[in-house]
Amino acid sequence: MAANDARLAVLIDADNAQASRIDALMAEVATLGTATVRRIYGDFTTPQLGGWKAAANQHAIQPMQQFAYTKGKNATDSALIIDAMDLLYSDRLDGFVLVSSDSDFTRLAARLRESGMTVYGVGERKTPEAFRAACDRFIYTDVMGVASADAEAEADPDAAPEVDEPNRPTPRQSSKQLRSDSALVQLLRGAIASASDDDGWANLGLVGSTAAKQSPDFDSRNWGYAKLIDLVSAIGLFEVRRPDGGNGGGAVEIRQKTKG
Repeated sequence: MAANDARLAVLIDADNAQASRIDALMAEVATLGTATVRRIYGDFTTPQLGGWKAAANQHAIQPMQQFAYTKGKNATDSALIIDAMDLLYSDRLDGFVLVSSDSDFTRLAARLRESGMTVYGVGERKTPEAFRAACDRFIYTDVMGVASADAEAEADPDAAPEVDEPNRPTPRQSSKQLRSDSALVQLLRGAIASASDDDGWANLGLVGSTAAKQSPDFDSRNWGYAKLIDLVSAIGLFEVRRPDGGNGGGAVEIRQKTKG
């Protein structure tokens, strides 16, 4: 099944997600599959969740009202987890998108994966590593929309995008900064080694998927590059081979540059 044919349940923890990012979130989900189920959980009688009313209506997201029964206890998390398990056993989904920066959903993500579900996590940079690692792929909220922002900048270089400061995407890192990121370089080198042929060439798409399996939050946008090919080229440590002179035929391949 193609990725964008996958039937997904998008479950949003309103206490740990931003209503201002809903457009970027749903655009991101559309690249992963079809949002068959759309639900958001929280106590919408509280002022801090007031911004979610318009956002939920705009994208036909079903609000799941959950009152806080006891101070200090998060009933919202429990409601989301119960619904996720009910949806799992309905046998009509291919995956889940868990939108939260809360480590409480770590076991849920692991349990869903154990049942053969593809799990995408979406959250802020502060999200604990345990939750990120429990997902098949984890996407940071501040990189969502980087591709479209790049396209707009190319169309009108003089136009300054209006972005709220908390949602401002990661600036594009220089080649020097990228080469000094030993974790990134080693991750790519390991992925190339795993996917390469006898001549050292590896399919770029396979390199990306291999890297993501080792590090679920791997995403070229984390370094300010909309596409993996742009990130790899900017690092300057890898050769890039575009078939047919780069005219769109075949797959792009990369390999480590030989010393000297």
